[in-house]
Amino acid sequence: MPRRILVVTTAPVEGDALRARVREHAAGEEAELHIVATASDLSPLDWLATDEDEARGEAAERAAGVGEAVAPEADEVETEVGDSDPVQAIEDALRTFPADELLLVTRRDDDAGWLEEGAAAEALARFSLPVTHLVVED
Repeated sequence: MPRRILVVTTAPVEGDALRARVREHAAGEEAELHIVATASDLSPLDWLATDEDEARGEAAERAAGVGEAVAPEADEVETEVGDSDPVQAIEDALRTFPADELLLVTRRDDDAGWLEEGAAAEALARFSLPVTHLVVED
């Protein structure tokens, strides 16, 4: 049975770094990846006004780019745009993709947007699967 890895990304990430992490977590086994890019790069005002079109467009581009970058390391790759709240995006994805582990890609909390700040700590506390947090520089 393939290793099922959920990758949730709130920030752009270099393909080589992510490929290396996926390769490490797949450990030479078959792997299925489900990539969720969150539309979390929103101001509080845009979030309240549900003006997410631009952020969702950027997230769709990020999901496609991450999917292409990690495709050589997986037998199957699916991508989608998730909720603007990264923790909610994880919860939503786990309903349809029962992952063996989670790889969460965010900016450092100092650089993080208000929706992504603290997402890794909350994911570690909330979900009962291994969580790896990959921090990228802004």
